[in-house]
Amino acid sequence: MSPLDINEVLKIEDESFPKPWAASLFEKELKNPFSLSFVARLNKKDSSKLIGYIVIWLVAEEAHILNIAVHPDYRRKGIGKRLIKFIMDFLLNKSTRAVYLEVRDSNTAAQKLYRGFGFREIGIRKGYYSDNKEDAVVMGFEMNITQNLKLKSQK
Repeated sequence: MSPLDINEVLKIEDESFPKPWAASLFEKELKNPFSLSFVARLNKKDSSKLIGYIVIWLVAEEAHILNIAVHPDYRRKGIGKRLIKFIMDFLLNKSTRAVYLEVRDSNTAAQKLYRGFGFREIGIRKGYYSDNKEDAVVMGFEMNITQNLKLKSQK
């Protein structure tokens, strides 16, 4: 992700979350040395439309997925799965030991996606989301040989 992507990212963000990140948060993450941001693009002959993104922190040997979203027109087409696969492969090559994230308790589709990659529920953050005080499910993925083989086999 680059500063030039932020306007397109904000459109997806606004359509994806009840309390979307502001442009300033994305700008801050782009400057943060522990933060990595990637975008997914639909490449056609005449355009390269931004259709999804993911933002993570990588500190020492642990990663935290902060934000991931896919444009509504491209959901349920494997884009989110490809973003997660990309980031997990990237983190595996960085010798990351664990990956964590929070997801809304009501977002069962995302939880299913994460479980498909081997994430497990490791806790609940009560009232985590400020817009409606919804709980967050904390999920984690411990990188070990068995899980790494499973991750490598997913295409």
